[in-house]
Amino acid sequence: MEVLITLIIGVLTACGVYLALRARTFPVVLGLTLLSYAVNLFLFVTGRLTVGLPAVIAENSAGYADPLPQALVLTAIVISFAMTAFIIMLALKARAELGNDHVDGRPDPGAHS
Repeated sequence: MEVLITLIIGVLTACGVYLALRARTFPVVLGLTLLSYAVNLFLFVTGRLTVGLPAVIAENSAGYADPLPQALVLTAIVISFAMTAFIIMLALKARAELGNDHVDGRPDPGAHS
């Protein structure tokens, strides 16, 4: 199971980096989203999530689930949603002002104006 989770995190990270390095804005947004998914999954895995155990330590419980990774991932989801919305609005504004959706604002060398 650890190998499968590791492969999933690696594939999400590799695809996210590949898409984040593209010259268009939409693949960059998708790449950053995939990177945030990879980080969230990594945080969940490092927390060693358990099933059926309480999140708060009680005197009569044999074990407990660590609530810190869950809180970190919840915070990361909210932050990544806000940053995705900001990046999309920034990309739309750049598209409106520059007339293209390239990250650097330059048109394709072979494109007709």
